Amino acid sequence: MQIRPARADDCPAIAEIYAHHVVHGTASYETEPPDTAEMNRRMDRVLGAGWPWLVAEASDGSLLGYAYATQFRDRAAYRFVCEDSIYIRQDARGQGVGKALLAALLDACTVAGFRQMVAVIGGAEPASEALHASLGFAPAGRLVGIGRKHGRWLDTLYMQRALGPGSLEAPAFEPS
Repeated sequence: MQIRPARADDCPAIAEIYAHHVVHGTASYETEPPDTAEMNRRMDRVLGAGWPWLVAEASDGSLLGYAYATQFRDRAAYRFVCEDSIYIRQDARGQGVGKALLAALLDACTVAGFRQMVAVIGGAEPASEALHASLGFAPAGRLVGIGRKHGRWLDTLYMQRALGPGSLEAPAFEPS
């Protein structure tokens, strides 16, 4: 397996991986899977902003999963905080793909200038919580019963981790 930057030609596989989670899981609160064109638009927005989008590629060239980060909120004061998204192909779960992707994403987000990463874990998925905790994320809050999918109410768990010096020092350059 290799972790590499995503490309436009990865979008069909990315859409397929995500569709499974939308239809069968609770990590995403979307209820209709976006098509390849929409995933391409989303990737363009992320990469166009200078943020990372990574994929895990198997030795046979197939995609095992993907991860990306976006600014946590659109307001300027949040410009040093990102939110991660990570999805693993169903048959590749539990094989270390998620940990490899998230570790690489942490590094890429630090290089991109982010100082904090927030994980917004839909459905409070235990596997996602364990993955994030294994890489130093700490619980930062829980919103109870804020989503409804598959006939049940879902909690959303927030976890947070500092990147680089975090909030211990000001950034080298801060536009006014």
